[in-house]
Amino acid sequence: MLVKKYKSEVISISNPIEGVYTLKLAPQKGRFKYSPGQFLHLAIDDSYDGVGQWPDSRCFSLQSNTNEENIRITYAVKGKFTREMEQTLTTGSEVWLKLPYGELFSQSHEKTKVVFIAGGTGITPFLSLFTDASFGEYISPKIYLGFKTEKYNIYEHELNLVRSNSYTIAMLLEDIDGKLDIRSIFSDNGTDASYFISGPPVMITTFKSKLKKYGVPSNNIYTDDWE
Repeated sequence: MLVKKYKSEVISISNPIEGVYTLKLAPQKGRFKYSPGQFLHLAIDDSYDGVGQWPDSRCFSLQSNTNEENIRITYAVKGKFTREMEQTLTTGSEVWLKLPYGELFSQSHEKTKVVFIAGGTGITPFLSLFTDASFGEYISPKIYLGFKTEKYNIYEHELNLVRSNSYTIAMLLEDIDGKLDIRSIFSDNGTDASYFISGPPVMITTFKSKLKKYGVPSNNIYTDDWE
């Protein structure tokens, strides 16, 4: 799919918990084109004219599905760029987006025994698939989610759509249940499952390493680790 630049407008901003924001973005022309699990580059340099050298930007996973007119992304304020986003973006702000990037779910993989593991905001690329019609191609997928506390689960609307289709979600709250346990997840699913992992870089690296140690082939492990 061809990567394109889109001059876009911030049409809504929500701040469900401190330091976490969800943006809804609309293109000023045309329609966004992307696939589930892909990501974009977002630039907030108001001097960029769409022609010259691409300005400083940051990558964000696409949270919305392909049937939605607008794009949604969720970000946590963690560094200089996201701090600047927090301080400068308001409803009506103009930004530049470049997309799509990535092939998380377009890579060849079985859809009959698939495990999705997400920690925190790492759930967002999965939501773009879970709420897309193409998710119906997966047979009895297993979904494991981990959040620090209940208030960090700001995705209940999308997750209820998943539950309405009779998919099972195992959700752990760190302050009550502890962290996601990759050994336990592996014990439930074995070496022949396809594992998709998204979350903090340390979690991705650790879980991937342990799955390999348990005997899961490298080509059965897929990670959202473009950062």
